Amino acid sequence: MSNIALAYHERTKHYPWRYAKSLGYLDWDTQPNPYRFWEGAPKIPLPLLEDPAHPPLALYDYSLVKTQPFVLETISKFLELALGLSAVKSTGVSTWAVRMNPSSGNLHPTECYLIIPELGGLSGVFHYNPYLHALEKIRELPQPLAVKIKEHFSTEGFIAILTSIPWRESWKYGERALRYCLLDTGHAVGSVRFSANLQGWKVKWLNALGDEDLETLLGFDKVFFPEGEQEYPELALFVFPKETEDVPRDLPRPLVEEFKKLPVYGKPNQLSPERVIWEIIYRTWEEIKKPPTPPVKFVYGNPPLVNFVEPTLKSAEEIIRRRRSGHIYDPSVYIEKELFLQILNRTLPRDRYSPFDVEISPTYISLVLFVHRVRGLPRGLYTYIRNPKHLELFKEHFKKNFLWEPIEDNLYLLLEGDTTELAGYLSCMQDIASDSAFAVAMVAEFEPVIKNAPWEYKNIHWEAGLIGQVLYLEATAYGIKGTGIGCFFDDLTHEVLGLAKIERAAMTNLLEPLIEIDRNLQVVYHFTVGGAYEDPRIKTFEPYQHLKKGL
Repeated sequence: MSNIALAYHERTKHYPWRYAKSLGYLDWDTQPNPYRFWEGAPKIPLPLLEDPAHPPLALYDYSLVKTQPFVLETISKFLELALGLSAVKSTGVSTWAVRMNPSSGNLHPTECYLIIPELGGLSGVFHYNPYLHALEKIRELPQPLAVKIKEHFSTEGFIAILTSIPWRESWKYGERALRYCLLDTGHAVGSVRFSANLQGWKVKWLNALGDEDLETLLGFDKVFFPEGEQEYPELALFVFPKETEDVPRDLPRPLVEEFKKLPVYGKPNQLSPERVIWEIIYRTWEEIKKPPTPPVKFVYGNPPLVNFVEPTLKSAEEIIRRRRSGHIYDPSVYIEKELFLQILNRTLPRDRYSPFDVEISPTYISLVLFVHRVRGLPRGLYTYIRNPKHLELFKEHFKKNFLWEPIEDNLYLLLEGDTTELAGYLSCMQDIASDSAFAVAMVAEFEPVIKNAPWEYKNIHWEAGLIGQVLYLEATAYGIKGTGIGCFFDDLTHEVLGLAKIERAAMTNLLEPLIEIDRNLQVVYHFTVGGAYEDPRIKTFEPYQHLKKGL
């Protein structure tokens, strides 16, 4: 298989008889630091301010929010609600922080940098440190360059660049970790977009820039990272006032070149005393680096944003702060059909509503749903079509005996029956997928997308993570929980849908079965939503007590 993105995806699939390669245990002596510190870089502490109380719908509809100026206080609140600490958890024996943006295993490979061109007394290239809730200044931004950036976008605003440190994920998950880094980036994009909405700001992906351009902007071409602790830029986002109709999706080449002259302050901290080098991750990452490309704009339309059910939580900020992953689900909890449909409706891309207006993909993904406990709907296997062209595409590639019975807008019943055990089994035999109200498999256009553009492997996973962030916040708003599931049996899920044929006869001879795979479509992420138990052994505390105590 010549395409390394396709080869990586095949190599890192899970099966009941063979999981993707990892150590198989947790080496606590090499556990990476979950926080990046730029040692020696000047630090600007950010104020921890009271939340305003915007209505929950303001997460999506920026017309409900007054536009805030770009000053230290608003940038601080934006960063806190996007990527800051949301709580501290403790069992009495161990203590850990959780963040506004979710992460596989709470390992947090995602970092964020801001390029601020003279806004509110700030100018430079900064790293956001969520532990300190501070900006670490790693580069100056000369005044003439700052002016050119503002002139290019014809509006005030700043650039946010998200990066990934694969070692944080591969320490636990081994070779499959690259997938989880990309999914986490998608969640972070959603977290950034929702937080920006609450300031009255829009966000757009600067899709013309290549990954090496991002390295130049950050100065990573001048920075030494210990072997195995490489940090990879993933995408740049431009944040700007909602009154500005649109912005360019690029940064002119001469401006990028000017960053090559700028020095870098400080150095990144070492995360672990030793590391395991999963070569396939780094080799794949190098091969899927995005080159510079012509700027593109995606148009989705504006399907209605339905509001059948009033949220349990009454402010958007509280929803963001209280988002947690469910760990043990309560099979006695049902949800109403209206809530189910509303949650799905929120996952549709729209031009004038957050979060998909960030435009990180042309909509590669639609959903397969294992409906367990939704009043008013029979149990069964469903699909929710997020892109109109997927209806015929899925019909062509899915099993020919599926019903395709229309239920509501975009929702089709494929097969009626109890899928609780099946959903749990396909999600690496995890009860969270069977004890919930419903479970999700995200099905993406795949080989035709990445065959000639392998870097789009990232976009597919970003979109999946972004959908996951919507599901998290919607579940939280209604007093239930969501959980992203990165561990699933890829081709067994495909077999259920008709995208794979597995020859099990070989298994009786202790040989791996022969698998015929339809790679036009592939499942890239699982998710589950429902009522969850709270663990009484775990206590929750307010975040940032270490700053208030001066620790």
